[in-house]
Amino acid sequence: MQTYELFSKNTEAFIYNLKAAPIQRMLDFDFICKRSKPSVAAVIQPGGDGYHKAFFGTSEVLIPIYSTIAKAALAHPNADVMVNFASFRSAYPSSKEALETKTIRTVAIIAEGMPEREVRQLVVLAQKNKKMIIGPATVGGITAGAFRIGNTAGTIENIISCKLYRPGHVGFVSKSGGLTNEMCNVIGRTTDGVYEAIAIGGDRYPGSTMLEHMLRFEQNPEIKMIVGLGELGGDEEYAIIDAKKKNLLKKPIVMWVAGTCAKMFPGEVQFGHAGAKTGKQTESADAKNKALRESGIIVPNSFEDFDKTIATTFQSLNLPAINEPEVPRLPLDYDAAVKKAMIRKPTNFISSISDDRKDEPYYAGIPMSKLIEEDYSVGDVISLLWFKKKLPKYATKFIETCIIIAADHGPAVSGAHNAIVAARAGKDTVSSLCSGLLTIGPRFGGAIDDAARYFKDGCDKGMSAEQFVDDMKKKGILIPGIGHRIKSAKNPDKRVELLKEYAKKNFPSHKYLDYALAVEQVTLKKADNLILNVDGCIGVLFVDLFDSCSEFSKEEVSEMVELGYLNGVFVLARSIGLMGHVFDQKRLKQPLYRHPWDDILFL
Repeated sequence: MQTYELFSKNTEAFIYNLKAAPIQRMLDFDFICKRSKPSVAAVIQPGGDGYHKAFFGTSEVLIPIYSTIAKAALAHPNADVMVNFASFRSAYPSSKEALETKTIRTVAIIAEGMPEREVRQLVVLAQKNKKMIIGPATVGGITAGAFRIGNTAGTIENIISCKLYRPGHVGFVSKSGGLTNEMCNVIGRTTDGVYEAIAIGGDRYPGSTMLEHMLRFEQNPEIKMIVGLGELGGDEEYAIIDAKKKNLLKKPIVMWVAGTCAKMFPGEVQFGHAGAKTGKQTESADAKNKALRESGIIVPNSFEDFDKTIATTFQSLNLPAINEPEVPRLPLDYDAAVKKAMIRKPTNFISSISDDRKDEPYYAGIPMSKLIEEDYSVGDVISLLWFKKKLPKYATKFIETCIIIAADHGPAVSGAHNAIVAARAGKDTVSSLCSGLLTIGPRFGGAIDDAARYFKDGCDKGMSAEQFVDDMKKKGILIPGIGHRIKSAKNPDKRVELLKEYAKKNFPSHKYLDYALAVEQVTLKKADNLILNVDGCIGVLFVDLFDSCSEFSKEEVSEMVELGYLNGVFVLARSIGLMGHVFDQKRLKQPLYRHPWDDILFL
């Protein structure tokens, strides 16, 4: 690549700070230009590493991510451009390091508002190391058919309409990124297209000047004509005039300085760019346009005539027509295709309980703000997310009561024991919690569903308590929800007593509880500890709740029991206690647990 060229079809770039959209737009440009490999060699993300996935045409590619410029440069010595998306606060050190990196020739600084002192220091460093800076406050630049910085030239549709997928013969330079995009379109319509377009940036002290790029264009034999777009403020254009007078710029130049409307205002006017403001008379757009014209540069009468002047000047060159290559069809991204109603696809998930697509989450159709404003309880939220309806207050209060009662049962039960052992082994909270939860099953906390299922079935079939017990015995099934290792008829479980008391006081009916208590009377004749335990009580009371509150059909009640809703109550509740034990062990800094030998029977 020649010294007057910044980019070619083989240019590879680093992207400093991961920006997915500009990366994808660069790769899309690569694809329609028929590049053999992506122009983005790597991403530099301070403190990060790994890979960024993007599309290269129809295929997906992995772009490596490095934590430092040094690591990226070492791994990709052919990458000679860095596109710096760092903020104006941190653009200086990263740009400085890039300019000091031997393999990087060009640095594009996208950030707007960099301190002028820092920019001047970077310019001195770039000149010392014979490097090029584009920006700051720039959209970047583009070499048609070869390489594009970030979002230069706009959408892929605009790029195709401007014929930027192949080189033309016009070099363009401007301060404005937005007008660079527009002028690519103008040049594409009035000439055979852009060869290279650069937006140097709108800050008062850009890293490179319009003249520097025009001098490069002058050296490039593929560029036959130069177009420039200046603006009021500063003296950039007078440097171009001086070069023209010294015969350093020999190719036809068509140029316009924007801001002629400033004379309509009574005082000093600041336009969009930091450097675009009225000052001395010589900095006005009218004065600059006049001086450019007098130096031999082609200047239209107004901006409205800019395109016509460009067309006339280009036609005078009598260049042969370019054979238009076939442009590969770029696949639409899924989101873009959906917006254009070009595709449809079946969904992979269905959600009927919540929706977070609006300004706030909705639980079963109720906005989060309403839940807070109307003082919904945890039980109310469970009723919405589990049952998709707001249950009566006595029902949600019962759910909360079950959570309180089942939250913990001391450190000796299997779930708490496992969670404690895991916590003392140094496992994190989630892992320790899962260790405890995984013990829940038929023998520990997992009998609620089965108790509800069997008691409901026996009651619905009209079986007497004695018939139910005999039937379970014949099937060889221990009755779920009956029996306790410690509690008995003489030493009842206080939790069960509280639940029974609440149900009898608040439920419209409790026939399934009555049926379970009748079964208990039968089993107590066999052993004093064959009582209705807390699992069985919660199970039958939930069936009573579903059956009596008139919110559910019989089919819905059966479905909820079969789906495991009731065991879910125990899992939710006991998670509170298990995490409490985990936090307790960590707070007490308990060491690794080892079971004592004298508590093991060795055979």
